[in-house]
Amino acid sequence: MQLARSSQVKMRSKSGQVWIETVIYTLIGLSLIAVVLAIVTPKINEYKDKSVIEQTISSFNEMDSKIKESLAGGVGNARTVEFRMKRGEIYFDREKDIIYYIMDDSDVLYSEPDVETSIGRVKILTQEGQKKNTVKLTIEYQQNITFEGVEDIIIFTPSSVPYKFRFENGGFSPEGRQIVNFEKI
Repeated sequence: MQLARSSQVKMRSKSGQVWIETVIYTLIGLSLIAVVLAIVTPKINEYKDKSVIEQTISSFNEMDSKIKESLAGGVGNARTVEFRMKRGEIYFDREKDIIYYIMDDSDVLYSEPDVETSIGRVKILTQEGQKKNTVKLTIEYQQNITFEGVEDIIIFTPSSVPYKFRFENGGFSPEGRQIVNFEKI
């Protein structure tokens, strides 16, 4: 009788040991996954931000090309461009005759902090913050183009649907500057 009881105690202790090992291995596995995610997630966010900035630079260059095409033709010549923006804001500043884009919550330092660089006609300025960075992309038209049909500053926020902008050659101003009529379609 005593032999049967000792074999039951051994079976119970082995079954308890299996459960303890299972819990320990599960906790170790979850800890390893958490460590990997803690290391990889910031890199993924940096890659996403870099991708958004590069896509915006490409869109800016395309927009600049369409503006130039509309000005190359006669008065009334118009071009449209789609501008996809999932993060940041785009500004059309009539007073300064510039178009610029700002991403306030970037995880990436896209360029050297506080030093303006250029890719084509797009000027890039990265400002380093404590946790997040601000990236500003700018195209200037101050010397020969003025935007009409734009309030002092018009702002476009992120959207799941691409914006459609229309640029039309409006002739020349009395000062001799080319006029670009702008509208959102």
